[in-house]
Amino acid sequence: MPSLTHLQNVIALDNLEPTGQRPGADAGDPQLTTLGVPSGTEALTGVWECEPGGWPVVNRPNTEVCYILSGKVRITDEESGRVVEVGAGDFLLLPPGWTGRWDVTETVRKVYAIF
Repeated sequence: MPSLTHLQNVIALDNLEPTGQRPGADAGDPQLTTLGVPSGTEALTGVWECEPGGWPVVNRPNTEVCYILSGKVRITDEESGRVVEVGAGDFLLLPPGWTGRWDVTETVRKVYAIF
């Protein structure tokens, strides 16, 4: 049976650690804070927060599912040109091979799983 320690880390959202600027940022100064949570699998899981700024995503190598807890992000899909604004309460799935852009317009916090 999994330990409740993992659940307590997810609930204790004030434990995020600064990790510097979002790699590949080309707009603003999107500073990150994160809390990795062991999943017991090969999946990367945790909480991620980012200040306003933007960056391209080119040919995503993995799948990410995430749930937006707070803030706003404008996501542009390169293939269709479609622009979608997501915020608190939205669920996203970004598949392998996805190419587009993230532009954080209001500091965003999400929980995620990457596999």
